[in-house]
Amino acid sequence: MPRYFLELSYKGTDYSGFQLQDNANTVQAEVEKAFKILQKHRLVMTGSSRTDAGVHALQNFFHFDYEGKINPHFIYKMNAILPSDIVVKSFQKVASDAHCRFDAIGRSYNYYIYQNKDPFLKDRAFFFPYKLDFDKMQRAAAIVKEYHDFTSFSKRNTQVKTFNCLIQESEWLSENNNLVYHVKANRFLRGMVRALTATMLKVGRGKLSLEEFRAIIESKDCTKASFAVPAHGLFLISVVYPPDYLAINSKFEHEK
Repeated sequence: MPRYFLELSYKGTDYSGFQLQDNANTVQAEVEKAFKILQKHRLVMTGSSRTDAGVHALQNFFHFDYEGKINPHFIYKMNAILPSDIVVKSFQKVASDAHCRFDAIGRSYNYYIYQNKDPFLKDRAFFFPYKLDFDKMQRAAAIVKEYHDFTSFSKRNTQVKTFNCLIQESEWLSENNNLVYHVKANRFLRGMVRALTATMLKVGRGKLSLEEFRAIIESKDCTKASFAVPAHGLFLISVVYPPDYLAINSKFEHEK
C-alpha cells in the first residue's frame, strides 16, 4: 500500500498535545478529521515527534498508508478544512517502509524567553523579568553536551528503554533582546527541554552553581531538576532526516 509523509506546523495553545488522546482535542485528531472530510476515508496516522499540551511546532511530520486517489489539490483543501492554527506545509509519497519517527536522526527545539513585557509574545514565549547571568547559562548549556544520560530531566513514570540522548547542539542565543535556548539531539525525553531550561535559569539567577548543575545531571534523579517553565515557550523547530531522504520520492508541490 502506498505510504505518504505529511509535513505540518501548528500553534499548540488550544491542543492537549500532538498525538491522539481519549476525550481530548489534539493536533493528530484535527488532521485525521480533515483527511476524512476531504478523502472520505478514515485512517490513523503515525507521528514523528510527540509534543505536549501547549507546545508549538514549526515542523513536524505524520506518515500514513492510503491506496485511494489523492485529491489533486490536497494541500490547499486540507488547509481550508483545518483550523487556522494548523497548516499542512508539504505532502509526498515515500517508500513503503519509510517511517517518519524511526527514520529521523535528529530533532531541534527552541525555548523562547522575553524579559520586557510584550502582549504579542504572551502565548509564544515565557515572560521572565529577572536579571540573568547569560555567561553562566551559556557555560551550563555547554556542560549539557558532555553527557548522555538525562534521567534527571525526564518526567516521572516515563516508559522508555533508555534515558540516553546524543546532544548535538546546546546553546543560549540572544535574539531581539530576548533569550532562546536552542538544543538539538537524536532524541528527547518527555519534559526534557523544559526541565533543562528551567534548571539553567536557576543557574542564571545564581540559585545554582555550575558544579551543582553538573551534579544534578550526574545524580540521575528527576526530583533534583526544575520543571517550572511553561509549555507555551517551547517550539519544535525541525525534524532531521538523512541527506536526500525525502528527495528520493516524487513530491506534491504546494499549490499556490
